[in-house]
Amino acid sequence: MTPPTHTVTNQVPPLVGHDVYSTDPALTEAVARHADPGRLAEITQELTELGRSAGSAQAQKWAEEANTYSPVLRTHDRYGNRVDEVEFHPSWHRLLGHAVSAGLTDAWSRPDGHLRRAAGFLVWSQVEAGHGCPVSMTHAAVPALRTDPELAAEWEPRLGSRAYDPQLVTPGAKPGALFGMGMTEKQGGSDVRANTTRAQPLAEDGTYELTGHKWFCSAPMSDGFLVLAQASPSGKDNLTCFLVPRVLADGTRNVFAIQRLKDKLGNRSNASAEVEFAGTWARRVGEEGRGVATIIGMVAATRLDCALGSAALMRQAVAQAVHHATYRSAFGGPLIDKPLMRNVLADLALESEAATTTALRLAAACDADTERERHFRRLAVAVTKYWVTKRCPAVAAEALECLGGNGYVEESGMPRIFRESPLNSVWEGSGNVQALDVLRVLQREPQALNAFLGELGLARGADHRLDGAIKDLLTELADLDAVEARARRIVERMALVLQGSLLVRFAPAAVSDAFCASRLGGDWGTTFGTLPHSLDLAAIVERARPVAR
Repeated sequence: MTPPTHTVTNQVPPLVGHDVYSTDPALTEAVARHADPGRLAEITQELTELGRSAGSAQAQKWAEEANTYSPVLRTHDRYGNRVDEVEFHPSWHRLLGHAVSAGLTDAWSRPDGHLRRAAGFLVWSQVEAGHGCPVSMTHAAVPALRTDPELAAEWEPRLGSRAYDPQLVTPGAKPGALFGMGMTEKQGGSDVRANTTRAQPLAEDGTYELTGHKWFCSAPMSDGFLVLAQASPSGKDNLTCFLVPRVLADGTRNVFAIQRLKDKLGNRSNASAEVEFAGTWARRVGEEGRGVATIIGMVAATRLDCALGSAALMRQAVAQAVHHATYRSAFGGPLIDKPLMRNVLADLALESEAATTTALRLAAACDADTERERHFRRLAVAVTKYWVTKRCPAVAAEALECLGGNGYVEESGMPRIFRESPLNSVWEGSGNVQALDVLRVLQREPQALNAFLGELGLARGADHRLDGAIKDLLTELADLDAVEARARRIVERMALVLQGSLLVRFAPAAVSDAFCASRLGGDWGTTFGTLPHSLDLAAIVERARPVAR
């Protein structure tokens, strides 16, 4: 019985039963802009169906359960035999199965594949981010495998399959397969050249036996893994890429001893493991000593996914904040109509739209794959990964605050977004790694800088604040004094100018004007909600609304 003193009023209805894709103008417009017109209707239908699934109560329940019941490691069976299996809640498998069936591991074999897959990844990651790890690793493994045509012919059809089967069986007996990755070790972290895992050649050409460890092994229940090891007796200076299957061709388990699962800040649904190799069978991928060169395509793909994943978190955080402010009343009216709250929401929406627009531009560049677009990606992916993943935690925290105390309660979903928000800035190379990579490209690959500047030049003359920021960036790039210490400053400016140039070209005037005024023109504070009051803030917030008012 409800006590007479307990009357529930002015509580916000859950954001459920809506189309996550169709209610995101920044995303739908980017897809329409970059897709082949003849395929747009097909792509829109595909993404709309996924968007409806992402906004359903069922998908939200899966996400909650997958994170409430974390993966459990079983190292041995009841008789003492090593099994090295990780058990997941059924909802994890439902999320992962839906992602695979939606084509989120199938970008490489279909027209506009990267664009439609990136948009789908951004939509479905808003449901739950943890299962995106094996999705991303599987998608990104393809460029590395293509350095060996025989391996690519064997594995690529499995990785692009729409069928998900979680069983650990011989890969040839499954309709599809997933990949994980194991690059880093205790002593080196991002400095993979410090790896000490050794690879001893076996009698069969291209096969090796690995001895060593991996400190972070992503998605340990995957069917195969790309790992780095030293293919030399000394265990150094010959870093090579290898494919390690969990199950061998004869049906026996490969040696893959999972020591423990990481107890992480967020990303609780996903398992990240420490793994030991002791006589582990592996197949070489690419040439000996060319490990970094072999995986560079994989790294580029996963870095773009980090930006997409952060863009997804930001969009979901902003959608929740705007939805809350639409239905919550305080001080005489809806929060969304209060000038100060409107300023905060508009500021957050700018950050989200800039991230989405930039990430989809890069996905389209993967589809175009011309020489100019390859040079553009080489620089722009690292720049975007650095900046978008850095902005995500700030957006998540401010959006959580928009919900007040309710946002700090687990049931709101905002704490899970907040815990997830720093992850993508750490994975696939932290901020310093990205910034130093940008410096290397600037110093060694002038074509990449030319392509980047060419992209900026498409917006030249459209906004005086953008023009001034481009001029300041060129001045910064011309001065190489103490350049390493200034790397983050340079990359930040590159990212903001790139985002500004895209918004000036493609976004509504209210959005581009506010972005240029605040991010490029200097009329902004140090926290969200400090946009100039004269801007059309109401239009920006309305554009970010996840459902009609």
